[in-house]
Amino acid sequence: MSSIVSRQTFDEVMVPNYSPSSVIPVRGEGVNLWDEQGNQYLDLAAGIAVNAVGHCHPKVVSALKEQADKLWHLSNVYTNQPILELAQKMIDATFADKVFFANSGGEANEAAFKLARKYASDNFGPEKNEIIAFNNAFHGRTLFTVSVGGQPKYTQGYEPIPGGITHLEFNNLEQLSAQISDKTCAVVLEPIQGEGGILPCTAAFMLKVRELCDKHHALMVLDEVQTGVGRTGKLYAYMHYPIIPDILTTAKALGGGFPIGAMLTTDKISKSMGIGSHGSTYGGNALAGAVAGAVWDIINDETVLNNVTKHGQLLRDLLQEINQKYQVFDEIRGQGLMLGCALTEKWLGKAKEFMNAGIEEHVMFLIAGPNTLRLVPSLLISEAEIIESMKRFEKAIGKVVAA
Repeated sequence: MSSIVSRQTFDEVMVPNYSPSSVIPVRGEGVNLWDEQGNQYLDLAAGIAVNAVGHCHPKVVSALKEQADKLWHLSNVYTNQPILELAQKMIDATFADKVFFANSGGEANEAAFKLARKYASDNFGPEKNEIIAFNNAFHGRTLFTVSVGGQPKYTQGYEPIPGGITHLEFNNLEQLSAQISDKTCAVVLEPIQGEGGILPCTAAFMLKVRELCDKHHALMVLDEVQTGVGRTGKLYAYMHYPIIPDILTTAKALGGGFPIGAMLTTDKISKSMGIGSHGSTYGGNALAGAVAGAVWDIINDETVLNNVTKHGQLLRDLLQEINQKYQVFDEIRGQGLMLGCALTEKWLGKAKEFMNAGIEEHVMFLIAGPNTLRLVPSLLISEAEIIESMKRFEKAIGKVVAA
C-alpha cells in the first residue's frame, strides 16, 4: 500500500536544511517533468546541471537495468569492469593518466585538496601547504571543501575551520601575483563560478594561474564539477584554453542523475595518494560506472558538443530579446548551456521571486545567489524546446515586473 506524501510531509520528516517547492515531480522524460497532478513543466534546471542528457534517457536507463541484473557493488578490495572502462574513457579524452572515483563533487574536491597537500609535503616539505582559492567560489559541503569555497555564510557556526587557505578576488591578476609564493601548494578555481553567480574566468586569468603555478611549483586544481562533461560546449571547460590542469574534479553531469564524482590527475601527482591514504566505500561502484559510462558515450560526441554551443547561443539571444522588453538583467553571462542572468540594481535580491514565478508558468530554472537567475538545461534540449521554454520564461518575468 503506497502512502500519500506532500510538501507538508517534508517538514514532518526531513531535517530543515532545504526549503523545496510545493511541486513534487513524479515523472520525467527529456526536458519534461510532470507533477503529482499531471502538470507538465519544462526543466531548465536539470537537477543543478546534473541531468545532462535529460530525464530517463533510454540508453542510460538501459545501462542501469542491464548492470542491475549483474553486479551493483563491491568493496575496494576488488575492482570491477564498468568502472575501469569508464576510467579508460576519461583518460583517453582528457589530460589525465589516473582517476579516483567518489560519490559527489564535494568528495572529489576533498580528494583533490588532500592530494595537493600530500604531493607538496612529499616533494617539498610540510611548510608548503597554502591553498589559494577565490571569493564567491563553491567547492562542496564537507568542512574542508566549504572552507576552500569563498563564501563565509557556509562556514558560520562550524568553526574552527581548516587553516592554510587564502581567498582572493576572482580574476584579479595583481592580487594573485602578490600572494602566491613557494609556500603555496595549490591554486583552486572554477572555470565559471557556479554558485557564485555564473562568473566566467577570463582567459588572461586562467593563463596567469597556470604560469604562476609553474613558477612556484604549485598545482593548478580546476573544479569542473559544474562546467564539466559538455556543459560549456567542450568536454571540459579547460579545453577552451591553451592550458592543462594538474588536478581536475568532475561530478554532476558525469552520472546524469546517478551519484558519482571523480578526480583526474597525472601519473606523477597520483603517486602521493598511495595505498590506504584515501578512500571511499561507494566510490568506484559498478552500478555508477555503468550509468556514467552510458552518459559519457552520449555526451562525448562532436554533434552533441557543437549543439551545446549552438543552442546556448539561441538561448542567450532569446534572453536578450526578453531583456530588451523588460530591462531586468544587467548582464547575461556564461558559456554554452550554463547561463546566468544577473539582475539590475532595481531587482537585486529578488532572484527567487522570478524563480517562483517560473514554476507558476511551468518552466523550471535556478538561482545562483540572490541576484542571478541560472539556466542549465539538458545538453540535448532541442531548438523547439528552447523557444517554448523562453515563452514561459518571458511570462514569468512579466508577472514579477507587473506585480
